[in-house]
Amino acid sequence: MGVINLTPDSFSDGGQISGPNEAADVAEGMVQAGADWIDVGGESTRPGASPVSTEEQIRRTAGAIGAIRHRLDTIISIDTTESLVADCAFAEGANVVNDISAGRRDARMFPLVARHRLAIILLHMQGEPRTMQAAPCYGDVTREVGDFLIARRQAAMETGIPQSGILFDPGIGFGKSVSHNLQLLRDTEALTRLGQPLVVGPSRKSFIGRIIGEVRPERRVFGTAASVAWCVANGATVMRVHDVGPVSQVVRMIQAIFDPNPAGFSQE
Repeated sequence: MGVINLTPDSFSDGGQISGPNEAADVAEGMVQAGADWIDVGGESTRPGASPVSTEEQIRRTAGAIGAIRHRLDTIISIDTTESLVADCAFAEGANVVNDISAGRRDARMFPLVARHRLAIILLHMQGEPRTMQAAPCYGDVTREVGDFLIARRQAAMETGIPQSGILFDPGIGFGKSVSHNLQLLRDTEALTRLGQPLVVGPSRKSFIGRIIGEVRPERRVFGTAASVAWCVANGATVMRVHDVGPVSQVVRMIQAIFDPNPAGFSQE
């Protein structure tokens, strides 16, 4: 999953895309580099971020999604917690909503997804973006994240979303310390046993920077690649990343190691 942030303040790539046509250019480049999925967002969810109005999110994302859909037949998700933003995105061709609140912020989100018969990513977050990194605390982070995701799956299914339309995201970096993030990564395989496709988004995040000693997010590619390799080897289905080209090579290599008869290249 390639990330397109149409925001001025995202932690690693804010303000780099100026409009719908440029967003479509970037998305096209990501697909050529190996992305199967484009995730578009109009509100930063970095630690400390302030909310963005519904109208501004729609202004930033709807035209871009339409331009991407006009060029590409790929999965497109809208990264939002608001049903009106998601509805406009669906009208422009998005087919998944990536909701970091797991349907808690807007009670209309689950019914909207059910009505459109589309899919939703349910993410675990402790707190909200503005405060989530103040003092994250867990007894058993993996168990608590798993229990939360199972409960939100039940809530989603009760509104009519089929289980086949639900993906789980443990929320790396969303109200977690470095040790919490590492424990969730260690337990990737356990999280896959919750019964839904697992989305993981470690890309360029600050815990990687603290471990490898790199302040600049754009220079955390190798740390991201190591996290991706681990997750894919342990059963994760979707990796949400900024650096599609290098990471797609990592994923293809891991898949080839696991596949005794890989196709598409010479085995000599």
